[in-house]
Amino acid sequence: MYTFDSRIRYSEVDKDAYLTIESLIDYFQDCSTFQTQDGPATMEYLKERHIAWVLNSWQIIINRYPRLCEEVTIGTIPYDLKGFFGHRNFFMDTKTGERLAVANSVWTLFDFEKGIPARITPEIEQAYPLEERLPMDYGDRKIVIPSEAEVMEGEEILVRSHHLDTNNHVNNGQYIRMAIESLPDKTIKITALRAEYKRQALLGDTLFPEIRKVSKNGAMTYTINLKDDKNSPVCIVELTTQ
Repeated sequence: MYTFDSRIRYSEVDKDAYLTIESLIDYFQDCSTFQTQDGPATMEYLKERHIAWVLNSWQIIINRYPRLCEEVTIGTIPYDLKGFFGHRNFFMDTKTGERLAVANSVWTLFDFEKGIPARITPEIEQAYPLEERLPMDYGDRKIVIPSEAEVMEGEEILVRSHHLDTNNHVNNGQYIRMAIESLPDKTIKITALRAEYKRQALLGDTLFPEIRKVSKNGAMTYTINLKDDKNSPVCIVELTTQ
């Protein structure tokens, strides 16, 4: 397990002074990056070998959003490394141990020079000691786009430089921001999220959001299909709200 402590900043909250889900994802990504940089398989190690971890899917369950200035602990637990796949949990807790959010993620180690998945090295195994996975209601990483739904089209999105990460691809969290920004109502309180990453979008690409809205058992689910100019999915995001 790897953890770090923080305090919710003004730049991370919404108009009601609660942490945004985009900032929660940033915390989780920062946590995994901090663990990576502690070595021995640092980002520099990966870059020298033309490899990087590519996110396949997110599943996040939010029990409560922390407020401005609340002290929190963010943690990650790698629980499976096999072939070229990595699985890791994330969590955010209060100082008293209240579990604010828990997440599961699936990653692929990818060789960008060869254009194929890469085998996990001994240094990578050493960098990520495995532990038991956290208890949560694990969902399928594949998202089914509902056929029976209210369908809406969002405004097209041009990929700009601020969307990119160090691999010159759209950052994982940016897809979530794009999906939320495409909704007619951007003030919804999200209680659960899944994201399935199909391929990487690059600088200058245009994404076309298709939104499907379904109401079931008192909850509202939005499935946002961020498509390319060939109508193929780049990232599918499912947001559940109550």
